[in-house]
Order: sequence, then structure tokens, then C-alpha cells
Amino acid sequence: MNKIISMSIFALLMVGCATAPETTMTPLEIQAMQSREYPEDKEIVFPAVMSVFQDLGYTIETAGMDTGLIRAQGAADSNASSKFWLGISKVSQTAASAYIETVGSTTKVRLNFVISEKSSYGYGQTDRQDTPIYDAQTYQAAFERIESAIFVRSSN
Repeated sequence: MNKIISMSIFALLMVGCATAPETTMTPLEIQAMQSREYPEDKEIVFPAVMSVFQDLGYTIETAGMDTGLIRAQGAADSNASSKFWLGISKVSQTAASAYIETVGSTTKVRLNFVISEKSSYGYGQTDRQDTPIYDAQTYQAAFERIESAIFVRSSN
């Protein structure tokens, strides 16, 4: 029994020491991956981005056409097995944000996706780790959907 408790404590300490994965991308490369420009007006692009977030399963938390900012949360995913065995509750959730601005005669969209992992331990202790998503395919898929939504809105 002492061996199981010792192994559990060791596992918890190792999880607490984990660090976010490092990216080898430069800030300019990250910005290029997360940004696209469109020839349409902000009044068409902004609702297109909002509808794509909703299509992807996100719940819009805040949105403002004036500021160009959209913040959204994905559905939370809980790990019930660790709660039962170790008394640890873990919840993972993806957040998305978009900044939409008019630059000259174009509208620029910059997306950002982050995975948040929240843990709750006995005696009220909590922890949170946010990990940015740097997968180019994730952003490419989102921008393809946005381009389709812009096309539908601009053709009406």
C-alpha cells in the first residue's frame, strides 16, 4: 500500500514539473500561420468568423465589431478516471480568439487557439496550464471555412 501511495505522489510531482512544448517557429512565422487578409469589408468578414467558430462547436463569450475581437470557448472534456483513483479532477478545454481589423483596403484576420488544462486536487488546490496550438493544419482548416463563409456572405 505504501508503494502505491509513493508511486502516486511521484506521478503527481512529475506532472507538476511538465513544461509546455517549445516551438521552433519565429514570431513572424507564427503570425503568418495565424493570419490571413481578405479583400472584403470587415462587416462581411466579422460575422463569417463568428459563424465558423460556432460551426466548429465553440460558444462565443465576447464579440465586438468595434474592437474586432471575438473570444470563444470549446466544450470542456473531463477525465473522470483520475478523479476516482487519485482524487484529481482534470478538465481540458480549447479556447479560440480572433482579431479582425481593416488594413488599408483589406480586412486582416488573426486567429489563436489555446488548450487549457485545469486540475483540482484535494484540499482545494488548483492548477492551470495553457498550451498554444502551433499546428499549421488547424489554422489552415479554419481559414478554409472562413473563406467559404465569406464567399457565401459576399455573393448575396
